Amino acid sequence: MARRSRVVLATSAAVIALVVGGPWVYINLIKDDAPDELSLESTTDTPSATAPTSTSGSTSTDDVSGTWTISNGSVVGYRVKEVLFGQDTEGVGRTSQVTGSLTISDESVSAAEFTVDMASIESDSGKRDSQFRGRIMDTTTYPTATFTLTSPITFPDTALTGTAFTIDATGDLSLRGTTKAVTFPLEAQLTDGTVRVAGKINIDFADWSIPNPGFGGITTEDNGDLEFLLTFSR
Repeated sequence: MARRSRVVLATSAAVIALVVGGPWVYINLIKDDAPDELSLESTTDTPSATAPTSTSGSTSTDDVSGTWTISNGSVVGYRVKEVLFGQDTEGVGRTSQVTGSLTISDESVSAAEFTVDMASIESDSGKRDSQFRGRIMDTTTYPTATFTLTSPITFPDTALTGTAFTIDATGDLSLRGTTKAVTFPLEAQLTDGTVRVAGKINIDFADWSIPNPGFGGITTEDNGDLEFLLTFSR
């Protein structure tokens, strides 16, 4: 009986070690670190998305007026804080499959509209991607997400000198069939024939009728960030 008890205790300890230690080993020794938040200084690593190095250089009103189109180096994705069997980590998915344009006139952005192919968003986990495309975002029913600017964005005086600046944007964001008005800060820079814009929008899952992403041994917060880095050319 004593020997059997020792075996049971040893087996139980091994199981506990695997449950607790396994996720720690995976997150800290095997899993790649989540990529940094997208910003004007980011270099993107999604397929076919190669962001140009941020440069400085003056421009002028004549240089920027007109319509600008999404080009290579544009990335949109999500970032969600996760707890995997008691270990804190982050889930990050991204895609370069984004289209759209903006119109600049009278030293302001007068119109802008963007569309993201939601089914093309990928993370470092096939299981997470399957959940994202199926139960969570239902990309078969809702294949795209869109944003439409509803209020002009007026440039600060420094914008046309090539200096990066931060400013608020307001528009309608559509996710999983729900459209809501959002206002959020973004970074922008107009330099040498390129317009770059970066920022994030916090998404409360319940407000957008998005099921909580948690599944299996993974739990998540009730919100996450929609991140973007958009590069425009003529």
